[in-house]
Amino acid sequence: MESMESLLKVTDLGVHYRSAGAAADHNAVAGITFDIARGEALGVMGESGCGKTSIALALLGLLSHDDAEVSGSVMFRSEDLLLMNERALRKIRGAAIAMVYQEPGIALSPVMRVGMQIAEIVRAHRKQNWKQCREDAFAMLARVGLPPTERIFAAYPHQLSGGQLQRIVLAQALVCEPALLIADEPTASLDAQSSAEFVSLLRELKKTLGISLLLISHTPEIQASLADRLLVMKDGKTVEIGPFEDLYAKPAHPYTTALLARNAAAPGTADSLEELRRATREHLVETRR
Repeated sequence: MESMESLLKVTDLGVHYRSAGAAADHNAVAGITFDIARGEALGVMGESGCGKTSIALALLGLLSHDDAEVSGSVMFRSEDLLLMNERALRKIRGAAIAMVYQEPGIALSPVMRVGMQIAEIVRAHRKQNWKQCREDAFAMLARVGLPPTERIFAAYPHQLSGGQLQRIVLAQALVCEPALLIADEPTASLDAQSSAEFVSLLRELKKTLGISLLLISHTPEIQASLADRLLVMKDGKTVEIGPFEDLYAKPAHPYTTALLARNAAAPGTADSLEELRRATREHLVETRR
């Protein structure tokens, strides 16, 4: 991956949360550096509170200037996202970089039909008539494994299952063909079967669409199934970063060893990354039934 062209290059990223009391100020992210090549999946892994989600929000300019100070640089297609104003960022969000949250309720309005919510993303970023926006939404329903029917298109969020809602959110994220998809704990709200199916769908779409993926997950099974490289975080800092297979076979830090030991097989016991991924895909379903 090092020889491939970088789509995103993050250098010395810092996120400092302010509060009314100075004692409660917090450095959520401290000097994180990484890049993502075109078509690559970079996993970000660490325990809750290590700063994973803060990275995603900082990349998209979703942190309030009143509450957080973001430093460093985030180069996307040779432009620094941290230097962009809100108007410029709105053109990036959804069109070039999209995000899937762990809770569909964050992204979906409860009083609007889900198909229209997909079509509205198209209309916001493309100069198309409403008929074409609807057609694009129907086509994306099929791509994420939902029946491209009027019944699904016209459903309200409360009428669909959790697995279906997460696919709707994924359809929203992908309908404008972004170059980079940020997935923040995308299976956290799903049951075992839906989780395994969603991971399989992400893997297929990454391959067929050629998108890059920033995968935020504390779950080793998810990372093993999708990530090409892994960034391990603790207390807002990088513990280590490298190809997933290398970190799995020979982690350099005890913290990485402890995280990956929660996997279907202990670090170093799989003969190959593909063997590991087969084991973890089975583990996703079997151990959570």
